[in-house]
Parts: sequence; C-alpha cells; structure tokens
Amino acid sequence: MTLPAPTQGNFHDRLRAISPRLFWLGLLLTLLGLAAIVFPEFSTLAATLLTGWTLLIAGLLIFISSFWIHGTGPFFAANLFGLLSAVAGVFLLFNPLAGAVALTLILGIMFMFQGAAELVFALEARPAKGWGGMLVSGLASIVLAIIIVSGWPGISAIALGLLLGINFLTTGIAYIAVSRAMKG
Repeated sequence: MTLPAPTQGNFHDRLRAISPRLFWLGLLLTLLGLAAIVFPEFSTLAATLLTGWTLLIAGLLIFISSFWIHGTGPFFAANLFGLLSAVAGVFLLFNPLAGAVALTLILGIMFMFQGAAELVFALEARPAKGWGGMLVSGLASIVLAIIIVSGWPGISAIALGLLLGINFLTTGIAYIAVSRAMKG
C-alpha cells in the first residue's frame, strides 16, 4: 500500500485541526520564556541541574539494564554509555557553572538545528496566514546560535537562561500566530 504524497491542503487541514493546541502550547512557551528572561541566572542554574539529574537517572537506568543484554559488545557499550551518562550527570550537579558553560555550547548547536527546522516549517506553511511568525522564530533561533558562539564561554552564567527564555518566547509567539491564523 502506498501513501499519497502530502499536499499543501492536507498540511493546512492538519494544522487547522491542531490550532487550539498550538495556541495553548504557544501561550505556555511565551510565559515560560518571559520568566526565564526575567530570572536568567536562576533559569541557567535550573536548566543545568535538571540536565544533571536527567543524565544521572538515565545513566543509572542504562547501566542497570545493560546487565540484561546478551553479547559482549552490546553489553559493554550500554554499560559504558550508562556510566558516562551518570558521571556527566554527577559532574553537572556538583559543578553547575562549568556545566552551564558546556550546556551553553550544546544549546547553541540545538538552536541552529531548531532554527533550520522552523524555517522549513514556515516555508511549508507558506502562503497561509501566520507563516511569517514561524519564519521570524527560525531566524531568531539561528541568530541566537551565532550570539552563543561569538560570546562563549564568557556569557555562560546568564546566557543559558536568557537565551532559553528568548527562544521560548519567540517560539511561543510564533505558535500563537499560526494558531490564530488557522482559525479564520
């Protein structure tokens, strides 16, 4: 069975169907973004600690589950990955400032990919109303990535929280714009 190629109408119909959810997601991202901008040091610390706990817990779970794997290669690979993840988590938890420096660089890379994805989304949604908001969000993500690279590592203490806030804010506004455009 072959699926029909996606058409402009199908995409817009699907987008129109989820527009109420896009609005609420956009509103939540906007509020989260504003909070992160107002308290960038706290946002940076929170992001670093959350990442540390996530890596620690995931690492421990992967390490434990590696003993269920049969075969020397897969066992040692999962075992090593689990240990490295747990160690990275512990490092972030006990060295949040150094962790923020590393995470700021990782965030810059993620913003570049997110910006590219949002640009593709905007161009796919064109010429529907609201596509420009997503285009602006994609461009903002790419600009933020460039700012990170040019100021790294010196901006790491506040950059993570501030840039996350700006990114959440622009993405939230873009989702709201697209959802409102799909209503009419």
